[in-house]
Amino acid sequence: MTETAAQPVWLDQVYCEDALAGLARIADGSVDLILTDPPYNLGKDYGNGSDRQTLDDYLRWTEQWIDAALPKLKANGSLYVFTTWRNSPEVFVMLKQRMTMMNEIIWDRRVPSMGGSVRSFTSVHDTIGFFVKRKDYYFDLDAVRIAYDAATKKARSRSIFVGAKWLELGYNPKDLWSVSRLHKEHPERADHPTQKPLEIIERMVKASCPPGGVVLDLFMGSGTTALAALRCGRHFVGFELNRDYCAIIEQRLAAQHAAMSAPKETVLPAKPARRKPTARKTLAKKPVAVAKDVSI
Repeated sequence: MTETAAQPVWLDQVYCEDALAGLARIADGSVDLILTDPPYNLGKDYGNGSDRQTLDDYLRWTEQWIDAALPKLKANGSLYVFTTWRNSPEVFVMLKQRMTMMNEIIWDRRVPSMGGSVRSFTSVHDTIGFFVKRKDYYFDLDAVRIAYDAATKKARSRSIFVGAKWLELGYNPKDLWSVSRLHKEHPERADHPTQKPLEIIERMVKASCPPGGVVLDLFMGSGTTALAALRCGRHFVGFELNRDYCAIIEQRLAAQHAAMSAPKETVLPAKPARRKPTARKTLAKKPVAVAKDVSI
């Protein structure tokens, strides 16, 4: 199959290979959004030792993938990167030397108040950096507004608020996102140690990638970025080293394709049930004389 202008061969593909090698497949200036969750270098087991480097090696590797990935972005493209507070200062400085930082987003994982460190405050959040290439970057706020509840709308019923867009469509999400981590019993959960919730990834995709646009993830993990792109009507491309995770991604995407292609059941209006006359109604229709006979 040859690549065409309309449909590059790498579109909607997840390659089971190293991103630094695989990025050569992707044309420069062809991606609307880079959304990625690289290893944090905290010693997690991803089956390949990628999360167990010295700090210097980790930062050197981070700079490598940043410099390899950024040319793939369109001029009005954006980047979101997950990281930990331990390394976010260094990672963000690297990116600020190449892009404009728009937000530091804090993901509150809603970790229950149990256990934790006894020599410092317990860490319960991940850090997300939101960066853009230039001032006219794509951003669709209306796609990710959070609706006000009925009580708030009622409180804002004065004439000056009538027809206000922000009141009807909702408010802008703040930079603190309180979304529960995925527990083992969660139906969305796959067999991956650091899987991110669809709710978070879909918010980024809807806000920063136009419909029909392309999302790139260099470290696919369980494939949540690809799944979110598919669900939101965007294209995706990504890389994952671990073959077991590649199999999980394939299964998740196949299940989503099946759900999207399944015929929707047509719900016909229910026919009104014929009600049988009750004994009471039957007696009421009988002549008065009969009713008198019954009482004798």
